[in-house]
Amino acid sequence: MKAQLNFPEVLIFKKNCLHIIDQNALPGRVVYRRLCSAAEVAIAIKKLQVRGAPWIGVAAGYGLALEALRLSDRDLVPGLRRAARVLTTARPTAVNLFGAVQLIMNQVKNTSLRPRELRRLVISEAIAIEKEERERSLAIARNGASLVPQNGRVLTICNTGILAGPGLGTALGVVYQAYLEGKEPMVFVCETRPLLQGARLTTWELKRAGIKFTLLADSASASLIEQCDLVIVGADRIAANGDTANKIGTRMLAILAKEAAKPFYVAVPSSTFDLTKKTGREIPIEQRASKEVTWCAGCRTAPVGCVVYNPAFDITPSRYITGFITESGIVVKPYKRNILRFIYSVVTSTRSIKTGGRL
Repeated sequence: MKAQLNFPEVLIFKKNCLHIIDQNALPGRVVYRRLCSAAEVAIAIKKLQVRGAPWIGVAAGYGLALEALRLSDRDLVPGLRRAARVLTTARPTAVNLFGAVQLIMNQVKNTSLRPRELRRLVISEAIAIEKEERERSLAIARNGASLVPQNGRVLTICNTGILAGPGLGTALGVVYQAYLEGKEPMVFVCETRPLLQGARLTTWELKRAGIKFTLLADSASASLIEQCDLVIVGADRIAANGDTANKIGTRMLAILAKEAAKPFYVAVPSSTFDLTKKTGREIPIEQRASKEVTWCAGCRTAPVGCVVYNPAFDITPSRYITGFITESGIVVKPYKRNILRFIYSVVTSTRSIKTGGRL
């Protein structure tokens, strides 16, 4: 029997509202939340009800579309500007959020547009952002599947599948494509402290897909790395030199992979590269609430008054990265040159998706 995937829709834009699976309710329940304004979308992003760099960008686009639908003609332009500011403060590290907002706000700069025309353009741009992310995801999956050997054992962290982006996601999408091609991969899933996106979300996806997996504590990775064939992770922002911001704990996996001589790949769409940041030192790192560390599943796990360090992301230096799995192929070293070539090829392709090959 041919392998198949059967997942629910993660995000649905209809009837002037955005309906999202509340990822905080998983794995126990599939609960849809109804969002009807940019402010509600920003809250959902901040609370991680919708997450993953590609989905964050898509949700932000639809947040602006919701404002375009509900604002009066007189308040349309200033209201969209207010909404853009609210959305871009939701999470500072994921560059897709800023990219999606900028794409749509470029339409607002056209002062010759009538309100009806502007509304139509904002909505169509939001829909196009989702469509393009879906196309990129599927191309990433096809390009990365060849890296996964038959019965390949893949180590990953956080959640990078359908709950992280349209289509098949990013890193986990590569695993799904390998599975669809009959390779029977097995995934080692880091639980991903402190919010357990690996334990709660990645295992939920893999179990639903029928793909073999083993859950492990993040700190057990060093004991397991020799059993892995490769490491594949996603990213929230990549600097021009290849330094990569991703879920906290990613740098640890990269160092382990380097020591064990295991390939370490980052699966990511072009929308996650940020050429305005020369190195990872320039990428802002989100600091989240201390309660995420001092509490777990509604129970206090540390004494009152603990000083907490809780960055949501860390920076993996490009020297630890074997390659970037993108919609246009595998970007390899030297990264300063080849990332620039890759982004240039995307920009000049007028939104077409190119697949295959090495850059």
